[in-house]
Amino acid sequence: MSALSCVERGCLFFTASVKEGFSYVKAFFIGLGKKVTARNEQEATKADLQTAKMQVEASDEAEETKKRLDKSM
Repeated sequence: MSALSCVERGCLFFTASVKEGFSYVKAFFIGLGKKVTARNEQEATKADLQTAKMQVEASDEAEETKKRLDKSM
C-alpha cells in the first residue's frame, strides 16, 4: 500500500467520523427543539427517543461506511 493511498484512506475514515459527529449534533438540536416545544411529558419522551434513534442511526451509518471502505481498499 502506497503512502498516498494510506493518506487517502485516512482522510475517508476521518470524513466518515466527522459526518457522524455532525449527525449527532443535528440529532441533539432537533431533539432539544422538540423537547422545548413539547406540550406534555409524553411529547418530551418522544423527543428523547427520537434523539436517541437518530444518534444510533448516525453511528450505524458511519460504521457501515467504514466497513465498505475497509473492503474496498
